[in-house]
Amino acid sequence: MEVPVAKTAYTGKIKEMKIGKGPKALTVGGESCYPFYTFEGKMPHLPKIAMEVFDNPPQEWPEAALEPFKDVVNDPVAWAKKCVSTYGAEMICLQLTSTDPNGMNRSAVDAAAIVKKVAEAIDVPLIVWGTSNHEKDTEVLRTVAEVCQGMNLLIGPVEEKSHKKIGAAAIGYHHSIGAATPIDINLAKQLNILLSNLGVSDDLIIMDPTVSGIGYGLEYAYSVMERMRMAALAQQDDKLQFPIICNIAKETWKTKEAKLSAADDPKMGDAKKRGILLESMSAMALLLAGADVLVMRHPESIKLIREMMADLA
Repeated sequence: MEVPVAKTAYTGKIKEMKIGKGPKALTVGGESCYPFYTFEGKMPHLPKIAMEVFDNPPQEWPEAALEPFKDVVNDPVAWAKKCVSTYGAEMICLQLTSTDPNGMNRSAVDAAAIVKKVAEAIDVPLIVWGTSNHEKDTEVLRTVAEVCQGMNLLIGPVEEKSHKKIGAAAIGYHHSIGAATPIDINLAKQLNILLSNLGVSDDLIIMDPTVSGIGYGLEYAYSVMERMRMAALAQQDDKLQFPIICNIAKETWKTKEAKLSAADDPKMGDAKKRGILLESMSAMALLLAGADVLVMRHPESIKLIREMMADLA
């Protein structure tokens, strides 16, 4: 006797968003069911992975994370090209760490010049991410938007304090927006409303709910993302029906569990394998919570996630 599978009928749908230009532009979102619940609805676009690139040599990466990129860390253009040609990156996330006022404090003009060089050197979509310093990010991302006019970059983080100026630049110069809020469903909804009131089209917005890795608050981030998807799909909340981006690489590789060597604590095992698994396990949890774009670092972690997504699709 065949037992019928109980199915949920969803009334909402996640909006689609196109990132990049040309034949390798990518579309994310569009789900009409919970993540990978394709027996209940459609998931027309599998989540995408952006490989992380820094605009200056990283200072605190553990050896395992640095190893695949040792020969290119001094040149973000070469780094981005290696991610695409060697590791098959479908998207690049350029982290503008050098613009941090508490660090190198690189000027907006110089940072924008680097972004343009990277954008012109690759044929896949480019995400450009600041340092979450409202004043500096506003200056930098507005300049980036102008210098890279029409390239349809995804720029962020765009937060409540910076949304007007960066949002206006994104509209004027034709870019998409990463709307970032600190792990709160109501704040995420509020920022989406503010961007909509500003005139930002719904198909140009992706939400960054702020996430963390395993052992550092992942369960809270998961819960907030889960509630976002429930509201969007089952409660017809159109102010939360947006794709989600998760910047998980920096959250996992900065932890002591990823950095501690086997010599310092033999009980923790091989440091490289530990870091790769920490990133991939955290990323997989976020995919199940509703992530549409993952920003990841290690090629082996990305390989594992691609294999798991293929099994679930």
